[in-house]
Amino acid sequence: MNEQNPQVLRCHNLGLGRHHRQVLDGIDCTFSPGELTAVIGPNGAGKSSLLGCLAGVLESTAGELSLNERAFSSIPRAERAKLCAFLPQQESPAWSMPAEELVALGLLPWGRSISRAQRQVRVTAALQQVDALDLALRPVTQLSGGELRRVQLARLLVGDVPILIADEPGAALDIRHQLQLMGTFRQQADAGKTVILAIHDLGLAARFCDRILLLERGQLRAQGTPEEVLTAVQV
Repeated sequence: MNEQNPQVLRCHNLGLGRHHRQVLDGIDCTFSPGELTAVIGPNGAGKSSLLGCLAGVLESTAGELSLNERAFSSIPRAERAKLCAFLPQQESPAWSMPAEELVALGLLPWGRSISRAQRQVRVTAALQQVDALDLALRPVTQLSGGELRRVQLARLLVGDVPILIADEPGAALDIRHQLQLMGTFRQQADAGKTVILAIHDLGLAARFCDRILLLERGQLRAQGTPEEVLTAVQV
């Protein structure tokens, strides 16, 4: 199920207009396998919009987005779902279900090619990765904000896809689980995945990430290593 071929995601002059306002303008950057990238910037800088475009949730209105030199928009949605997993900033369950069933939704792109036994193994492993195995049978509508976030993160990880994109994944988590989460994303990148996170904690970005992109007012103001970006730019 794991797609082993490297997936290079590129933006060229990417732009996005929404509600008569330009929220992204002229974004040029590359996201490569084996790298953990943090997207930082003040509120309203365009971080969520950029991640939405990268995940295919939002359609850019200018420029180009490509995956391994293929126009991203030309890739069928079913194929995209096996290549990229996305966790938005805020998400509330529409109905009550056991946490393990919410995690299993991350396996839907593979349909019946995964047996029930295989699915259970993958769900259990994903819950263990985020220290949430004890929540497996709990209804998601009865979880605290931090517990629900950990279950949603397990759903992000369960498909073992080559590109992981998460918007404020540490939101609602205590410091122990934030550190554990960033360690997990670091392991995913070290295993060859392309990992892109929008985060506010600059300390975590500096400690765990290979690259940082700084957005301000929809434009890319700086990109490079944590040392280059965090020392050269006053955030």
